[in-house]
Amino acid sequence: MHGRAALRDDCHGNGQIAPTITIGLLWHSLNSGNLGIGALTLANLAIARDAARRAGLTPRFVIMGARESEPPPFAGLDIQCVAIDSRALKPGGAIWRAMGKVDCVLDIGAGDSFTDIYGPRRFLFLTLTKLFALARGRPLVLSPQTIGPFTGAGYKAIAAFIMRRSRAVFARDEASRAAALSLAPDANVKLAVDVAFELPFTDRASLRGSPVLRIGVNVSGLLFGEAERGTNHFGLSYDYTVFTRRLLSALTQQPSLQVHLIPHATNRENPVDDDGVVADRLAREFPAVIRVPDFADPTRAKSYISGLDLLVAGRMHACIAAFSTGVPVVPVAYSRKFTGLFGLLDYDMMIPVTGMDEDAAVACVMQALGSRLQLAAAEVEGLAKVETLLAGYRATLSGLFASASQRS
Repeated sequence: MHGRAALRDDCHGNGQIAPTITIGLLWHSLNSGNLGIGALTLANLAIARDAARRAGLTPRFVIMGARESEPPPFAGLDIQCVAIDSRALKPGGAIWRAMGKVDCVLDIGAGDSFTDIYGPRRFLFLTLTKLFALARGRPLVLSPQTIGPFTGAGYKAIAAFIMRRSRAVFARDEASRAAALSLAPDANVKLAVDVAFELPFTDRASLRGSPVLRIGVNVSGLLFGEAERGTNHFGLSYDYTVFTRRLLSALTQQPSLQVHLIPHATNRENPVDDDGVVADRLAREFPAVIRVPDFADPTRAKSYISGLDLLVAGRMHACIAAFSTGVPVVPVAYSRKFTGLFGLLDYDMMIPVTGMDEDAAVACVMQALGSRLQLAAAEVEGLAKVETLLAGYRATLSGLFASASQRS
């Protein structure tokens, strides 16, 4: 028997055997070079485990995500991984079979991929997997994520169809909720927040506040490459490479600061989107900086970030790691997902997509450096809102798991 009908020998306090529920985690990944996707996965795993146990169930997981070059860690025991590629999406392929073995599906859309802005192939992969879940009769929940934008009429129709048939749709910011409701006003759309705030970590706050302040700088390989090529697809009003070098120059000239270059997305197969490659280059240009080694997983990255006095970051989940550990952060925005998330939490320290030149952006960071206590206080208030926003998601999962286990 597969997980949908199986029982484990786990016992609850009343001595009864706890029934097993098998949960599909769609568009998650345990071994993505982008630690943001890993943070989403580990955090959603933790939330789902807790929700299942609250429902009196023993959870097992099937993670379905993009094929990676390295074998996934943590697999085995109660976690199985199924890679999504063209072959897996064929009729009767690995994804169709996997959908038949789960009780329900939580789809996080890799955080921000439920949209058509990345092209038709990616949209096809993202939507076809959702349609497989629905065709298999599995309850589908869209976990907290960015939704949209959708530009073409055909894309909009498919997205609306999926959202209307989902058990619940969780937007991680107000703009995403509005985008979902504009296409599917009759869908069960709810507001939540990014689950990565719940990523476990080892607290290193004791390292902060020494005579020399530890300043982290996460330079986005994506934004750096865009600026060097002159493409600027994100429409920044300043040159990201010029800003980065001026910032590192300003920070390293202050003897009271220790600058840490922190990669948060690595991709050796595609160096134009690799923070580590850019960090290596900048470490040669600025020998006073500390080039932090690439992290093996998002938990280690968050733990390291928790020991900083300030972080400036172009990767959103590096920003979330700082915010959720009480480290003042200056997000370097390149899309509405930044303003949507931090606006939801009433945190207004940010380098926006437009409205600043390079000098103004550097000045923004230096202002944040002197306002660390105020920023930390704002984060405390923001984290209270995070807990409230995630409470509805937790409750939905507990109810979903209870009903899904009864079906099987």
